[in-house]
Amino acid sequence: MRPFNSIKPQDIVILLKLVALGDRKWRHMDLVAALGLSQTEISFSLNRCRTAGFLDSAKKKVMKAALLEFLVHGLKYVFPARPGPISRGIPTAHSAAPLEGRIVASADEIYVWPYDNGRVRGQSIEPLYDKAPLAAEKDKALYELLALVDAVRAGRAREQAMAVRELEARLGKAGE
Repeated sequence: MRPFNSIKPQDIVILLKLVALGDRKWRHMDLVAALGLSQTEISFSLNRCRTAGFLDSAKKKVMKAALLEFLVHGLKYVFPARPGPISRGIPTAHSAAPLEGRIVASADEIYVWPYDNGRVRGQSIEPLYDKAPLAAEKDKALYELLALVDAVRAGRAREQAMAVRELEARLGKAGE
């Protein structure tokens, strides 16, 4: 049997997709279509997430308190993001909803995921996984969660604090 002991960036994206789905029922093929991953990748990811304590034993329910703790305290160290060169793409972090407009940023402080079909120029931030822009176009709730996670990964203290408050509101405070 293959060991499942190392979380990958796509695992976080899958967990955020499950959070975005809420109480709706889902199948592996729903995640395949939404995220552009193979069924095998989805299966391995769900096993890693269960082993890490982010999913229940049936691999259907996200353990939100554990996920929130990791997003707030570990993600920026395990999967850091640093602003890169100017690129065309899709806004993320404080440059996207729900933080957009709540933080005053100059034109050179806009963060984007590099994406050929993007319409905004800004400093590039590599997404957690390469197909995140495509997945975000299909699902507004997932897009907002990914943008909040990027604010934690790449933002300054104020942006991180605002993103954490918003993540707590969406996932529930740890322990709830």
